[in-house]
Amino acid sequence: MDHRIHFLVAGEDKARYESQAAHEGLSLGAWLREAAEERYRASRAREPFRTPEQLDVFFGACDDRETDAEPDWVDQRRVLASSRSDGLSPT
Repeated sequence: MDHRIHFLVAGEDKARYESQAAHEGLSLGAWLREAAEERYRASRAREPFRTPEQLDVFFGACDDRETDAEPDWVDQRRVLASSRSDGLSPT
């Protein structure tokens, strides 16, 4: 069952929201529902993991976001070592 929610916003805010929704190809209602869902999911993501499955989902989402290749760790260690030695002040 769908429910209707009513709330008041300033005219300037409504115009900004409508403009952004149109820019994204959404109705104002769809845009607001999407924004609310994103905020809800973000708040849930800050809760601690309670099960191993939640941890698996988290790491799966992290893996899905990564598109770059892993760095060559031999080269990376060399860069780190060089950075450490270059950053030392002369004594």
